[in-house]
Amino acid sequence: MIIKRNSLASWLGSGKNGEGAVTTESKTLNNAGYSFPSRFESGEGTNSEELIAAAHAGCYSMALSFILANDGIQSEKIETRATVTIESVGVGFEITTIHLDVTGKIPGIDEISFKEYAEKAKTGCAVSKLVKANITMETTFIQ
Repeated sequence: MIIKRNSLASWLGSGKNGEGAVTTESKTLNNAGYSFPSRFESGEGTNSEELIAAAHAGCYSMALSFILANDGIQSEKIETRATVTIESVGVGFEITTIHLDVTGKIPGIDEISFKEYAEKAKTGCAVSKLVKANITMETTFIQ
């Protein structure tokens, strides 16, 4: 099976003073603004790193759910916060780390099993496979 998804980004003006808009195929984001301040300061709008974090958190949560389900385990709730770190490296910027904070309420397993499943999902998630950054993780198991 091959699935293709797309988004469109446009940029008007110079790097620091310009502004852009991003639209996803689903239109969940429709001309969502982004700019230098929204990426490197605290301006309004989205930014690449926030979108990567959202993609990674969503992909990871779903991957963990599927891995559990493959072993007949039904998750009650999985919540993942992905934090993307971008740093100045040389003359440009680089995403250096992504940290996943994963909370799971999964009846029928213990915390050690949860951590094992969480690790499998960390390496099995399609977005994890895409990024070269160091991916760290903390887990919280809810009984």
